[in-house]
Amino acid sequence: MFPDELERYHRQLLVIGEEGQEKLRESVVLVVGVGGLGSIASLYLAAAGVGRLVLIDNGLVELSNLQRQILYTTDDLGRPKVYCAAKRLGLLNPSINIHPIYSEASPDLLRRIIREVDLVVDGLDNWETRIVVDKICYDLRKPFIHAGIHGFYGQLYIAWPGKTPCLRCVFPHPPKRTDKPIPVFSTTPGILGLLEANEALKILAGVGEPLLNKILVYDGRTGLFDYVEIKSSDCKVCGE
Repeated sequence: MFPDELERYHRQLLVIGEEGQEKLRESVVLVVGVGGLGSIASLYLAAAGVGRLVLIDNGLVELSNLQRQILYTTDDLGRPKVYCAAKRLGLLNPSINIHPIYSEASPDLLRRIIREVDLVVDGLDNWETRIVVDKICYDLRKPFIHAGIHGFYGQLYIAWPGKTPCLRCVFPHPPKRTDKPIPVFSTTPGILGLLEANEALKILAGVGEPLLNKILVYDGRTGLFDYVEIKSSDCKVCGE
């Protein structure tokens, strides 16, 4: 490792060692959506030294985003989120590679990108695209770290082909939101996005124990975390 890397990652090296840090540097992660969840997750993935981040989002920075999407500033209003994100993440850690894609997350694009990455982080705000990502990750045998938020509430689940049931199996009937825009307390996506990054970094560095076959449930009103055990079952994706 270069001297500046030894200094930058010094505290982390005490935990995961140079071998773990090298694994992070060689890793490629896709963050689908860089809003509340994705902006937080990408900050920590970049800070930790993940070698290549691919960001997909077709949104522009809006004033109402800034209450929770701390990757952006007032100066970014009206600009594509992925370009603003890439610029700030590059300033945070110039030694990593960031590939922003200003586009809708279409199935063809997702399949092409997911084929080349090590894992996928969920920064989405709709279940339709989540299910598409989940199916592609299952087909290509890539871990998919899901998080969802609503108000003070958040949930986290890792869909890892061969190790856990897929997302569609666990959530066969995703909630259909009638409240638009979705209410979100400012810290909820920060907490869940950070947890996504934590699980991703453990998987990539090969340290710790990933949260497998459990749904982590967070209640910001009480500050409590709980877990729901998951058992495999038949579904249209992983049941076969």
